[in-house]
Amino acid sequence: MATPTDPDPSATLRGGLPDRYLTPEDIAAMFGVPIETVYQWRRKRTGPPGFRIGKHVRYDPADVRAYVTQRKSTDEDAA
Repeated sequence: MATPTDPDPSATLRGGLPDRYLTPEDIAAMFGVPIETVYQWRRKRTGPPGFRIGKHVRYDPADVRAYVTQRKSTDEDAA
């Protein structure tokens, strides 16, 4: 169980925005995919948009939420 200092990354999409940017590991845990998949998404520009802080990649929770919303509407339109 996650503590307030160690939030559950999957709760991001269900609840409010966290008070920090997400790491690639958070994204992998949130979507239940291997970390390499997250890096492939970034290289191919097919996943949630990330940005660099120095040598580290981070994801804005609002961008991740918008990505999920867009993917859900695309899938609903295709059905």
